[in-house]
Amino acid sequence: MFINCKGRLIDLSIPKVMGILNVTPNSFFDGGKYKNESDIISQIEKMLTEGADFIDIGAYSSKPSAEFVSEQQEIERIIPAIELILKHFPETLLSIDTFRAEVAKASIENGAAIINDISAGELDSKMFDVIAHFNVPYIMMHMRGNPQTMQNLTQYDDIVKEMLFYFSEKVSKTRSLGINDLILDPGFGFAKTTDQNYEVLQKMELFNLLELPVLAGVSRKSMIYKTLDITPQEALNGTTFLNTIALTKGAKILRVHDVKEAVECVKLFNKINL
Repeated sequence: MFINCKGRLIDLSIPKVMGILNVTPNSFFDGGKYKNESDIISQIEKMLTEGADFIDIGAYSSKPSAEFVSEQQEIERIIPAIELILKHFPETLLSIDTFRAEVAKASIENGAAIINDISAGELDSKMFDVIAHFNVPYIMMHMRGNPQTMQNLTQYDDIVKEMLFYFSEKVSKTRSLGINDLILDPGFGFAKTTDQNYEVLQKMELFNLLELPVLAGVSRKSMIYKTLDITPQEALNGTTFLNTIALTKGAKILRVHDVKEAVECVKLFNKINL
């Protein structure tokens, strides 16, 4: 199971870790923390030293209460970050967290390797064409509605069955456009209640039926801290536990705020399973 990142074949048969860098003022966990060049460089160096395989950059918070950010604002936030990181760490494989085709296009043209789309093309009809044109790996997440409406769209008859159908349709469409490298993200916390998040995690191995790598993004999310009645800042232990469960269910990429702990999870998981 490989993906092609800028001519480099990445073997996902061994799980990988994707470190998160939010260049937003309002992310639920680290908003505003990385707003100048020295902070960004320091955090990237830390994550790469700790073993991150990819860095995922987001410039538009997807939490339900997040303020609107224009396409131009998003580009103006994200392109300087890409340029800065690749200047200091040129071998870094950058993933861009965006649902906008123009942001994706500009990011790829400036050196990004992967596009991570929370809407799987639903919020911008041009996204698939951009991915097909540049033929970069594409992470497709399950969500209903948009970040502002998603928590009102949690009615399912059979959530996992409906998600499998959703992904099957997306895979068929993207394959018809010649998109080769696809990654599925169940979208924990997006248009799902806490109980539904845990049901999806419990049954996550079913997504392996689609024969594509699965990304798990549970890091410090409300499914952890609300269940434990703690804050996001206190949710590292819970994150580590759920990351371990995700690996046992077949996750090939862990998207995390805390790289060191996730890398340790992967190493211990591999010790048992390889």
